[in-house]
Amino acid sequence: MNTQKLIIALVVLAAAGLGLMTYTQDRAVDESAAEPASDGQEAAVTQVPEGPVARITEEELADGFVPLIGEWENGGFNKHGWNHYGPGYFTLDHEAGILTAHGGMGLLWHSELYGDFVLRLEFDTSVPESNSGIFLRVPNVPVSDDYIYHSFEIQIHDTAPEAIHQTGAVYDAEAPSTGAVQHTGGVFDAEAPARHRKHPPGQWHDMEISFVGDLITVILNGEKVIDWHAEPRGKVEDFAEQGFIGLQNHDWDTAVYFRNIRVKKLD
Repeated sequence: MNTQKLIIALVVLAAAGLGLMTYTQDRAVDESAAEPASDGQEAAVTQVPEGPVARITEEELADGFVPLIGEWENGGFNKHGWNHYGPGYFTLDHEAGILTAHGGMGLLWHSELYGDFVLRLEFDTSVPESNSGIFLRVPNVPVSDDYIYHSFEIQIHDTAPEAIHQTGAVYDAEAPSTGAVQHTGGVFDAEAPARHRKHPPGQWHDMEISFVGDLITVILNGEKVIDWHAEPRGKVEDFAEQGFIGLQNHDWDTAVYFRNIRVKKLD
């Protein structure tokens, strides 16, 4: 065998070895949800909510929405296009299309850039204390935690003491509006003090987020809770005209679930 052929053979063997290593690592990530967390961390909650599979509707497809959790032609969901940065990880139930956040703090981000858009998704939590968020217009591929200062986060955290850190808030920047107190007999009193909306665990909750120019709108379970012209505030120093969409994984001892994520570009 001459030198050129020997070099080609070595390159092929190296590529095959790399492919086997990558396959083994991918299997390890998929199977790690069933294993306890290491280094003394508590194992993440892995009980995926039951219920019918949720999918994008024909009307949404006709309106320009596209699903961000893909489906194979022969069945089963996949998370192609999604990447993860930081501690923890996300697992995907390939039959139900449900993403589960484990550990943290990390970010699962989608590789397509979005400027003006409408994002729809459903979320559920394992306990009221579950903590997560949806990041908007992450300006660059995350290589550190610096993205939190340059992109807004729509919060999921029902038990946060401050309104600007509660579910539906633009984290650390704009608190969600609240509903009126419901009195005996189911009668609402518009003059009564406001209450914090609750989003009980074990139920799927609808969230729609639009980001158009500098205007952020959030609709939770059919109620508009944010309608805000964004400006640098709180932890956010500035924000970009376009960027990535991201899902946060935050805790080792609680879980947040996402499904039926779909987006419509407006620019």
